[in-house]
Amino acid sequence: MLLMFYVIAVGKEIVDLCLDRVRKLADNCTGLQGFLVFNAVGGGTGSGLGSLLLERLSVDYGKKSKLGFTIYPSPQVSTAVVEPYNSVLSTHSLLEHTDVAVLLDNEAIYDICRRSLDIERPTYTNLNRLISQIISSLTTSLRFDGAINVDITEFQTNLVPYPRIHFMLSSYAPVISAAKAYHEQLSVPEITNAVFEPASMMAKCDPRHGKYMACCLMYRGDVVPKDVN
Repeated sequence: MLLMFYVIAVGKEIVDLCLDRVRKLADNCTGLQGFLVFNAVGGGTGSGLGSLLLERLSVDYGKKSKLGFTIYPSPQVSTAVVEPYNSVLSTHSLLEHTDVAVLLDNEAIYDICRRSLDIERPTYTNLNRLISQIISSLTTSLRFDGAINVDITEFQTNLVPYPRIHFMLSSYAPVISAAKAYHEQLSVPEITNAVFEPASMMAKCDPRHGKYMACCLMYRGDVVPKDVN
């Protein structure tokens, strides 16, 4: 907890500089929809400064949506003893100051790299590339035209049943290594079934033991709504 307190103390010195940069970018936007915030909450900077920045964005841009993509630590993949404290304290900030929070965790990402990408010892570069691919796919409809587009507001409207219950699981399929990329032919039903498997989840859990309150399937490539239905 000392680590997070220290980073918040330092963060107060630089948060105004960060917000000034954000304000300049926002002023250049013709139709600002909201903010995408990326952080990992195991360390002091992502949890402490990230929480402070979210709080200030809520004050300065209260009506704009805020989507958080948050990486949580795992007991199996831990680098610091204070990770549980940082995570719990920053989760309160995510609860209060984000409209949608997409959860990822290190253990699930590590397992996918080892199992699906055939990487024996994944590096941070491997993890970050997989995470960036997932985030890129989740935000595709914000950037490109498609059969059914979803903007930031629709994410919130369609997936959040109650304002404080806005923590989302994400999954991705297919995840295959480069060596298999040109040999695997998957149908739309196979891809659809795969994303509901625990092995495809970006957080270490088994959703088959619960129920879905809301669900959004986003396809990329040569897929038409008829095939999905």
